[in-house]
Amino acid sequence: MVIRAGSAAPPPAEPAASAVTIAGAATEWTVVDFVGEGQPVAPLTWGQRALWNAIERHGPGYVMISLRRTLAVPRRAGRDPDTVSRALATLIGRHSSLRTRMPVVDGERCQVVADRGGLPVLLVRADPAALVAIGDDDGAALARTVAERLADRQFDHAHEWPQRVGLILVAGEVRQIAVVFSHTTVDFHAIEILLRDLRLLLLRGSIAAPAGLQSVDVARREQNGEERRQAERAVGHWVRSFDRLPVDTLPRLGPALTPRFRRAVLTSTSADTAIRLIAARHRVTSSTVLVAAAAVVAAHWSGNEVVGVHSMASNRSRDGYRDAVAKLNQLGLVVVELADRPDFADLLPRVWRAALAAYRHAYYDPTWVRQALRARGHPYAEGVSPHLYLNDIRLSTDVDLFGRATEESEVRAAMADSSCTWTHGLDTFTWRTRIEVIDRPGGVGLALTADTAHLPPDAIERFLRDLERLLVDAAFGNLPWPWR
Repeated sequence: MVIRAGSAAPPPAEPAASAVTIAGAATEWTVVDFVGEGQPVAPLTWGQRALWNAIERHGPGYVMISLRRTLAVPRRAGRDPDTVSRALATLIGRHSSLRTRMPVVDGERCQVVADRGGLPVLLVRADPAALVAIGDDDGAALARTVAERLADRQFDHAHEWPQRVGLILVAGEVRQIAVVFSHTTVDFHAIEILLRDLRLLLLRGSIAAPAGLQSVDVARREQNGEERRQAERAVGHWVRSFDRLPVDTLPRLGPALTPRFRRAVLTSTSADTAIRLIAARHRVTSSTVLVAAAAVVAAHWSGNEVVGVHSMASNRSRDGYRDAVAKLNQLGLVVVELADRPDFADLLPRVWRAALAAYRHAYYDPTWVRQALRARGHPYAEGVSPHLYLNDIRLSTDVDLFGRATEESEVRAAMADSSCTWTHGLDTFTWRTRIEVIDRPGGVGLALTADTAHLPPDAIERFLRDLERLLVDAAFGNLPWPWR
């Protein structure tokens, strides 16, 4: 058996486990035992180092660490706790990244893979009446709540496994699995691989194909060969790019508020349709459309003729990395030139080429880049980046318009239904302005987190509305400078 009997108290050996109370459910901790192959100690990957730099600047509660996911247990799979626990144990044994801790050894933070151990798992037994009352018969909403609760606590990366799991039981069956992954070990693509494998293990009990590269494998590859030469080329690209950029992408407008950073989310069907129309018409990716639009709005607000837009690159096009379970994604820097006042349509291929250059140079040792920029007098990685960061984390980014209203009058009319909501503020943040592009039912979410000294709350919403309006205008005709 891989599951040990639990109790209301957490397992004593796991620092992350603590008492968890969920309304409408009874909770207890169990431990799932796993076995895998051991590995020699390895350094951190470049992607891990970049994130660890942010953790050291902002503290272990850094908001980008915990990645929450839920998975419905297939109806054809065994849903008893023992069967689901066996699938979990097999998954952890298959992927050494899930058995990796990050302690300090000989003065350096490194990766240590365990060949065996026990993962604390929270059993959440739902009250069926409580689920019926909120219309959640299958426990999906409860699973999201459990994921949020599991993410409440900071990860102890030196002693804790890089994932936390909750099993949601309805009428004695495990209907949902809530998982919180530490971003120090996996990126968004790696999570999709893990959830795919878990679903297959629930259905079949085993997977014949070997697992992809793991985090320690990637770290060893980065110590020699082509990866090192790639990192050297990237340093030159970053220095040349920063030489071209203004000191500030957006001007300072006044004193900062408390908390300093505020976040608003504009949910828009019109923007979503416009992005897809533009991408289809000009045969570029929807992410290219978004980078171009964000650069144009920033140029309007600042008067700058060159705009820097950081964007995340997956780095999975490199040989052997497609199915790797590791944190491979790293920042690229797209430099958008606007001095010749191009039409928006002419700007798109320019941004596409600049983005390709950024992604080619987005695999690097962050220590080398930081040292080179510091020597050049650029304040990179010393605090809050002055340039935009656009992170497109939609799961569906294709240009399919089936079933959408695409007439101009309808798309413009739908702008009246766009809604702006506000979330919690932050005292510290890595980015002066970060735009996240997220999935929303029936549309897209444009989430802007900004330093209130540069974008106070009313300006944050106006920036998002300007972005939406520009996208819709560009979808229905040529948009010459000044892009209004």
